Amino acid sequence: MSQGPGREAVLGRWDVTVEGSDGPYPSWFEIREEEGVLTGSFVGRVGSARSFGKVSFEDGKLEFSLPVQYESHPEDMKFTAEVTSGGLAGTTNAEDGSTLRWTALRAPDLKPAAEYQWGEPIPLFNGQDLSGWKPRSPALPNHWVARDGMLVNTEKGSDLVTEDEYRDFRLQLEFQYPEGSNSGIYLRGRYEVQIQDDYGKEPGSLFIGGVYGFVTPTKNAGRKAGEWQSYDITLLGRHITVVLNGEKVIDDQEIPGITGGALDSDEGQPGPIFLQGDHGPVNFRNIRLASATPAR
Repeated sequence: MSQGPGREAVLGRWDVTVEGSDGPYPSWFEIREEEGVLTGSFVGRVGSARSFGKVSFEDGKLEFSLPVQYESHPEDMKFTAEVTSGGLAGTTNAEDGSTLRWTALRAPDLKPAAEYQWGEPIPLFNGQDLSGWKPRSPALPNHWVARDGMLVNTEKGSDLVTEDEYRDFRLQLEFQYPEGSNSGIYLRGRYEVQIQDDYGKEPGSLFIGGVYGFVTPTKNAGRKAGEWQSYDITLLGRHITVVLNGEKVIDDQEIPGITGGALDSDEGQPGPIFLQGDHGPVNFRNIRLASATPAR
């Protein structure tokens, strides 16, 4: 009698695409085995990474559930799947109670190369207009304008996305926000480095300097609202280094997976830079990017 696949078939990190009622959207999860028990972490359409503990894999069928975070489900979110030749395929319950289908592919390792060749930094914003950028969502109002050499989001609305895509790079920029505001920088459109009014708080992955929900900075180097601040961010593979206001707060740390709000979950591909505009007003200037290619 043949046996179904073992646990190794579902262990690891998975890039997920859910067929939502308004179109496909990305998600991510990781299944781990700890002392013989399956557990895991999950990132939904929005929000941060969260752990869940109820995982079963029997007779080739994976099942797990977790409580809602920012979702409006009336009950726990439930996922079931079977192993396929290409990865996983299954269903989940939607916020309105309907059933949605989803598929998952193993997330790539994205190990950085031993050495890189660096290109010259290029400006991503010309200081005069929105050339090279586009609104993320036509359904949301676009409040991004070029003003006095700054890229300005005047109020909550659409995110702003570069037309070009990038794989490995060093991104440098300056930013400023009013008291209580919130934004973020999505690298390859998938990994958010937080921008938020967190002056004086203890460091956290959800606060300024952190990779949202995944990587906590060693210190909070954020300044007071209203002051200009700077990011110097290097992303090689899935390893990130973050310098905030001249202080290295993340040093070559691995990003496990996509963060909530990502454009897609296709981690093996290059992606755009996008600036979060759906939370509050923010100004950017002096946005420059230097691409890196593995040295031969």
